[in-house]
Amino acid sequence: MRQPLVAGNWKMNGSQESIKTLLSGIKSGMGRVNNAEVAVCAPAIYIPMAQAELQDSGVAWGGQDVSTEASGAFTGEISTAMLQDFGCKYAIVGHSERRTYHGESDQYVAKKYAAARAAGLVPILCIGETLEEREQGITEEVVARQLDAVIELEGVAALANGVIAYEPVWAIGTGKTATPDQAQDVHQFIRGRVAAHDQAVADGVRILYGGSMKPDNAAELISKPDIDGGLIGGASLKADDFLGICEAAN
Repeated sequence: MRQPLVAGNWKMNGSQESIKTLLSGIKSGMGRVNNAEVAVCAPAIYIPMAQAELQDSGVAWGGQDVSTEASGAFTGEISTAMLQDFGCKYAIVGHSERRTYHGESDQYVAKKYAAARAAGLVPILCIGETLEEREQGITEEVVARQLDAVIELEGVAALANGVIAYEPVWAIGTGKTATPDQAQDVHQFIRGRVAAHDQAVADGVRILYGGSMKPDNAAELISKPDIDGGLIGGASLKADDFLGICEAAN
């Protein structure tokens, strides 16, 4: 049985004051959560605050990105060892905003996945199509290409040590959400793609939905057989909304 995971991605949001309030609210409400694993992925500069506030809370934390390199002359990059130094469990790789605004290719994202996994972090691999690609009917082709880059580099067994997040780009921060059936169709395709290589890995890997998941639509989405939780953007910035989604996974 796959344990649901609800992970918050704060993106480039927050201040010391707002994050302290947010984390306090999440911690105080964890009694409402009895099934899902809960995590937050903070901007790098606030990861030490997440560590300090979340120790022994039952909430894990992680980074929003990670370098392919272990150390060296890579200004602005964050290494796996740096994330681990502050107790991170997770690292998001391949978010559509990194792919779009920073030109990260499928192969480069696969290298990030490999670096995170090799260091003992749990990579959260983001894949998904744009609105134009969905309208062209090539959603499956796009997510297959993005997923296959990791399989080709690392082998399918590497997916057993990570998490996949299906995030339709057209539903990120737009208020639009894939219908539960639309999301399930793609999740089912992703799991089937993995199963073609290894059924056991496919059965075990968690596939999250990301794309304007909110407390009022989370239960219906997470109830689908191949949707194992959510990677939450805007709703993760409000403790009650975030906890509402975590409760939906109960």
